Amino acid sequence: MNEAPAIIPGASISNVSFEEGVGAAIRRSRQQRSLKLSDVADAAGISVAMLSRIEHGQSVASLTLLGRICASLGVDLSSLIADVEQAQAKGAAELLKAADQTEVVRAGTKHGHTYRLLSHLSEPGKAFEPCLVKMDKNSEAYLRFQHPGTEFIYMLEGRMAYRVGEATFVLEPGDAFTFSASVLHGPEEILDDRVLFLSVIA
Repeated sequence: MNEAPAIIPGASISNVSFEEGVGAAIRRSRQQRSLKLSDVADAAGISVAMLSRIEHGQSVASLTLLGRICASLGVDLSSLIADVEQAQAKGAAELLKAADQTEVVRAGTKHGHTYRLLSHLSEPGKAFEPCLVKMDKNSEAYLRFQHPGTEFIYMLEGRMAYRVGEATFVLEPGDAFTFSASVLHGPEEILDDRVLFLSVIA
């Protein structure tokens, strides 16, 4: 009889750096316990900004500091490190539960666009960023997005006029739209009360 595959809620197995793996594990443990950044930072004796950088793999923490963070979470440090090392050895896969998805700041944020990052998984030298994007009638048009790669949009709710270069396209629920992201682009007009779409940059 074949064994059923293991199902691990919120599992994240990726070829990111060790620091990013540790940071993701800390963030996941904190969110599973419904703790705020400030709760853990205060208990560990560090700033919220420092903890945020550690969670995103942007700062390397000493073993002493990691020990204090783990203690504030009720997590064993050696077990956390062993889990990260074991996960990295298994290959690249990620399950990001809804509670673990976070809003991120992008160029359109100041124009009323909301971005929820759907994956932290990437490979060296390859761009991959899937986001759930939400806008409403109060969101501003922004036609200055421009970056390397290809962008894919799948409309989930509402309608919007989206410009790529000199051409404008009306996107409706169910529409799939792909274009070269090196050309100036962006939402020109929100045609309904709100829009929700999946954006993937690769």
